[in-house]
Amino acid sequence: MADTVQELLQNVKENLTENATNTTSKIPATPEGMAVAYGSLVIMALFPIFFGSFRSVKHHKEQKIFSKEYINMLLTGPVISSLVPAAIPNIPFHLHFKQGGPEGDVDLINYHFSSHDIVCLVCCSIVGAWYIIKKHWIANNLFGLAFAINGVELLNLNNVVTGCILLIGLFFYDVFWVFGTDVMVTVAKSFEAPIKLVFPQDLLEQGLSANNFAMLGLGDIVIPGIFIALLLRFDTSLKRSTNMYFNVTFGAYFLGLMATILIMHLFKHAQPALLYLVPACLGAPLGVALLRGDIKALFQYEDHPAETPDTAAEVTQDSKKDK
Repeated sequence: MADTVQELLQNVKENLTENATNTTSKIPATPEGMAVAYGSLVIMALFPIFFGSFRSVKHHKEQKIFSKEYINMLLTGPVISSLVPAAIPNIPFHLHFKQGGPEGDVDLINYHFSSHDIVCLVCCSIVGAWYIIKKHWIANNLFGLAFAINGVELLNLNNVVTGCILLIGLFFYDVFWVFGTDVMVTVAKSFEAPIKLVFPQDLLEQGLSANNFAMLGLGDIVIPGIFIALLLRFDTSLKRSTNMYFNVTFGAYFLGLMATILIMHLFKHAQPALLYLVPACLGAPLGVALLRGDIKALFQYEDHPAETPDTAAEVTQDSKKDK
């Protein structure tokens, strides 16, 4: 027992020594390195919101037209095909594995795929293995961007009221856990998983082996992003020549992110990004709606309106006619 305790204490001391060595070995960030790092983080934050929002419009339209079992195929098929070189033929395959018995056959695996899917599986497996083995920041960012784009595209708030409640609630949550405790900062720095985007501030000095990172949590991208995507779908429903609400709120998000970075460096303390992003992302569209007289339409908009009794009766009658 005593030997086990001594061994544990020795391991703790070695870990503390290693962490202290890593901390002291970090090169202090230069103004140029910080500019590159935070500029890259801002671009990486805007990228999934922009593309995820427009993909959410397509996803929303196809949900109304096609059954849900075909949506993934419709959304991912063209993307995969466009990424694979044209020299690789797109050969279809069908994997069918079933179990037979006296009561009939039972399908265990019934999966259609193509050679392009196999190419993408191999590439993704390589990136995944790279991340698991090396925990490299580029692999982390590839996963983080993929998660953020899919989150903005597929997560659905349905209406602006829900979005406002979500953002306001997470505003207070973020402020408490960053200013009230050190839990959020500790988890962000020590938890090794693609839950954040990182970029080295000493990239100019150490290249790809740099280790002094600036970071931005995926929640600070996806949470405002799904609200901005909702506003783009609202713009689409208005059928006007410009996406006014999306453009204004997207610009407000950028300014809120820049304010977060500025305040963080002025006060030399980690900042809850939603403290600045939420007022920007709520104030901008609500202000525009008041000026343009769209405030009622904005709060009445729903992605999936609830069925009224009349609508349900019409659907039932149509289904009977089809039969």
